[in-house]
Amino acid sequence: METAEHGAVDVLVVGAGPVGLACAIACRRQGLTTRVVDKGTLVNSIVGYPTQMELFSTPELIEIGGHPFATHRYKPTREEAIDYYRGVARCEELDVRLYERVLGVEGERDGFRVMTEKGSHSCRRVVVAVGFFDQANRLGPNGEGLSGEEPPRVTHYYKESYPYFDQQVTVVGGKNSAAKAALDCYRSGAHVTLVHRGESLSDRVKYWLRPDLENRITEGSIRAFFRSSITAIEPGRLHLATPDGPKIIDNDFVLAMTGYRPDFEWLRRLGIELHDDAASTPIYDEVTFESNRPGVYLAGTVCGGLHTGRWFIENGRHHAAQIASHVARGEAPEVDLANRHWKTAE
Repeated sequence: METAEHGAVDVLVVGAGPVGLACAIACRRQGLTTRVVDKGTLVNSIVGYPTQMELFSTPELIEIGGHPFATHRYKPTREEAIDYYRGVARCEELDVRLYERVLGVEGERDGFRVMTEKGSHSCRRVVVAVGFFDQANRLGPNGEGLSGEEPPRVTHYYKESYPYFDQQVTVVGGKNSAAKAALDCYRSGAHVTLVHRGESLSDRVKYWLRPDLENRITEGSIRAFFRSSITAIEPGRLHLATPDGPKIIDNDFVLAMTGYRPDFEWLRRLGIELHDDAASTPIYDEVTFESNRPGVYLAGTVCGGLHTGRWFIENGRHHAAQIASHVARGEAPEVDLANRHWKTAE
């Protein structure tokens, strides 16, 4: 494939999710030229959500750029969110380059060259607003597969329940994604087993999901093994380690709802250093969001490292104004760090 040198811009945003789009909009409103690149499609993580999934946030909490998110629901669906962010990108006439993976960043502040699979982009500043949805936590220890690559019947991405009718489905995990998948599959006629290493379902499971799943487990409609894990995967069956000793169960499909993590190796290649803590939190200024590499900023979920629930659309979208102000004027809005709200106008 031929590569090309693209025109220079003030700010190149890596990541076309809601936070990345918010950063591009905020920078443009500061008079800065911007471009957005993403290795996938627009709002790629939301596209990967289950079909017709209801988002956990109400629409006003995930609006960006001051564009109202109109919906007749209390909480919008995946499809409504995709339409909303696509509409915002079009309305703002954002320069978005999709399916273009960033390979590295050369140069220094005011003279960066961002290398991609399709060419290079010159810019003064770089904003890294990537998520973690494509980096699944594998079933085995240290993030590896149980025996090399996991079998094709193991998936970390649940889309919909229909393929699992009358199948033996094992859902691994104890948080919201696992609860939703287990209930959906059960109601579509699957024979569901839940395997979770914790003592019980996570306290983070939404209040409307938890009692439903607990009742299905209590009545025996969904079988559950707590304080348990998969030790081996064989054709048609799984080996489990349980408090009552090893067990073997029938299995056709494994839905491994075990969470995701940032691509730390890719971040290191960009020159971004990580704290030596349990979460491998990237190093950045909590007011300006500039990383240890001058001129390279972090925004959204990537700021949390392995604490993937610390930053999300609701609070990550506010990083945009802080970054844009610092890039444009060398200063950031006054911020209430306790509540993560910026106080001054753009």
